[in-house]
Amino acid sequence: LTGVLDDCLCDIESIDDFNTFKIFPKIQKLQERDYFRYYKVNLKRPCPFWADDGHCSIKDCHVEPCPESKIPVGIKAGSSNKYSKAANNSKELEDCEQANKLGAVNSTLSNQSKEAFIDWARYDDSQDHFCELDDERSPDAQYVDLLLNPERYTGYKGPSAWRVWNSIYEENCFKPRSVYRPLNPLAPSRVFNLGSVCLFSWIGLCLEKRVFYKLISGLHASINLHLCANYLLEETWGKPRWGPNVKEFTRRFDPAETKGEGPRRLKNLYFLYLIELRALSKVAPYFERAVVDLYTGNGHEDAESKALLLDIFRDTKSFHMHFDEKSMFAGDKKGAKSLKEEFRLHFKNISRIMDCVGCDKCRLWGKLQTQGLGTALKILFSEKEIQSLPENSPSKGFQLTRQEIVALVNAFGR
Repeated sequence: LTGVLDDCLCDIESIDDFNTFKIFPKIQKLQERDYFRYYKVNLKRPCPFWADDGHCSIKDCHVEPCPESKIPVGIKAGSSNKYSKAANNSKELEDCEQANKLGAVNSTLSNQSKEAFIDWARYDDSQDHFCELDDERSPDAQYVDLLLNPERYTGYKGPSAWRVWNSIYEENCFKPRSVYRPLNPLAPSRVFNLGSVCLFSWIGLCLEKRVFYKLISGLHASINLHLCANYLLEETWGKPRWGPNVKEFTRRFDPAETKGEGPRRLKNLYFLYLIELRALSKVAPYFERAVVDLYTGNGHEDAESKALLLDIFRDTKSFHMHFDEKSMFAGDKKGAKSLKEEFRLHFKNISRIMDCVGCDKCRLWGKLQTQGLGTALKILFSEKEIQSLPENSPSKGFQLTRQEIVALVNAFGR
């Protein structure tokens, strides 16, 4: 890909250079920090839109939770007692870790991590604007180590997966009149084609609706890219091998295979990157305050994590071709307010659809990336509130929960 992106004065080459040499190495380090590697998620919430198809039976989709009997009583009771180093290295925890098979979502945590999560909860606030949040107090919500459960292709595909994306595009996404999307090869094409040329029209779509479509398309492209890059290639003697699948990448993105639509999908990924990059630069004042800590209970690590995050913020501010969100919802006040609400409700609905994904590992990463994008939108629409935050007292008017912070950084890292 080369050239300038639509709806912003930014070229692809500049984004590539900026990301490769400045942002990505630091984001990668940040994702490995304890504060950002543990994400609490409820993978058992029922699909609110259609009867459950039943969960994916492929073992690499499966969640293997830590047996109840292996979790220390003090943690189950929500105790914030101090735990000794010996307790963290107990035989019970080693057994529990062995019980989690390769490919399963690994929910095993050390006592120290559990203790930190209890304290993190005190820092959290429940408000959210763009996403349907999991109830963290639900007995079905559990912490997941994202480093032990990478986003990759598990074998989950077919009608269940198609239905999720078709529902997102057809019912919950503003889209151009003609977009070629080979989601369900059994479905008849409704695209008007002239030879091999797809007639792509933005007629009737305002900037805001174009942005919404591009964000969802970019998210879809990101997920597909990670599935192609970390694909289940073969399994010998019960040991799976993951790696890049060029044939699958070609099927999803090559112009000849997608009637010219593939490169546009990849451009939308760059657009999504710009939106989340802009959100990071805008939210910097929230974290620059001394009152905000990335709190895990380990003072030295917490200080290093915050220093690395602030360093990333400085880099984001140095980027000179940001997307200008001020151009959105800038019409008459009544119309702009109505459109913004429609925008918000559409996105909230998409976050609920993620509970319809049948593969638990796919659901985990779908929910996390959707919440990350929703957090980015919340930031971009809260600029005044962020700028007026008090320096040395708890936030009023704008608050991010730890879940939102973890989702924002990991979604951008994706």
